[in-house]
Amino acid sequence: MNTASALRLKTAGLWLALLSALILGAVLVLQYGYGYAPCKLCLTERLPFYAAVPLGLAALLAPERLARLALGLAALGLLYGAGIGVYHAGAEWGFWPGPTDCGGGTGANPGQVGDFLNALQTTKVVDCSVAALRVLEISLAGWSALVSFALASLAGTVAARP
Repeated sequence: MNTASALRLKTAGLWLALLSALILGAVLVLQYGYGYAPCKLCLTERLPFYAAVPLGLAALLAPERLARLALGLAALGLLYGAGIGVYHAGAEWGFWPGPTDCGGGTGANPGQVGDFLNALQTTKVVDCSVAALRVLEISLAGWSALVSFALASLAGTVAARP
């Protein structure tokens, strides 16, 4: 293995794992520390970051061929996450409708209305089309899309580079 190539793969793996873990830590602090409840799409946007941590560590520790594979898989997953983030941010801005099953669904069956009303007393409904927080006028979904794309670009570029 070329030492420059090995160093590039290991460095990209380290950055991918660290930044993904940092992002996950930040959203978990927002959720559990500050009470921002995630919606269905928010939880889906986290999945590529959960996968990127071990894939980045694999790229850090594995031989060149497996490191490239790990970074390539991480790039694909993060591109998926960027797409979900764009969809989510677009729904928040009203560019297109969000998922119909996000934000409380369609209600209860007639025989279960009492149970449904009791559940509403303790359940916080989170709507995918409402941004819980905006930073610099960009929602968390928008930031997720940008960061996912940036990390996908890093991982994919390093994986494909000879």
